[in-house]
Amino acid sequence: MTFFFAKGIYLLIILNAICLILESFKVLRVQYATFFQMIEEFSIVIFTLEFITRIIIAEKKNEKGWNSYVFSGYGILDLLSILPFYLPLIFPFDLRMLRVLRLLRLVRIFKLGRYSKSFKTINLILREAKPELLITAFIALVLVMLSSTLIFYAENEAQPDKFSSIIEAFWWSLGTLTTVGVADVYPVTPLGKFLSALIGVIGIGFVALPTGIISSALIDKVKEDKKDCIDCPNCGIK
Repeated sequence: MTFFFAKGIYLLIILNAICLILESFKVLRVQYATFFQMIEEFSIVIFTLEFITRIIIAEKKNEKGWNSYVFSGYGILDLLSILPFYLPLIFPFDLRMLRVLRLLRLVRIFKLGRYSKSFKTINLILREAKPELLITAFIALVLVMLSSTLIFYAENEAQPDKFSSIIEAFWWSLGTLTTVGVADVYPVTPLGKFLSALIGVIGIGFVALPTGIISSALIDKVKEDKKDCIDCPNCGIK
């Protein structure tokens, strides 16, 4: 029963994501408004029942009571997935705020993390690689600040409108380090061009660093799962 319920929720989340995408087309939104509304109301009923059920289970099985679930990561996620539907019924909002609330429905796709093995694996990998990723993020921040300062002093006099402060240069440095680039802002002085080339090369390695960390952790996790499966006496694999 639990298996079929989990699969049903999984499919419902996917259906919600598809409907959200299709609703972005004005023609479909107008023509199938009733259908989209029915899917939304059906989803809200199911997600609300799931939320209430989990509160009741947490109250019975956990010493901290319902707080252990409601204030957990999944609890907050479940609440955010149904809140956009109920808030307009309680408080009057203008059209812009309603659009923001409707956008929050996208949060529902993160509920897949509870039901999908792939999402659980990714979540576990990110947790295990957290120290290395934090170090990478710190190094990135230092590099961005350093490059912003250097490019500001190199380009400020030549382009005071585009490099008016270190904060303005920060955006350029971030774009260059991530190899995205900023089309309308670029160095014109020899020193600025040299720094730009140097930062661009460093950026290639910077982008590859967290990718390598996550890839390495993923490979280790896959090998570990395969070993556990082979050693398991109940799965029938020898």
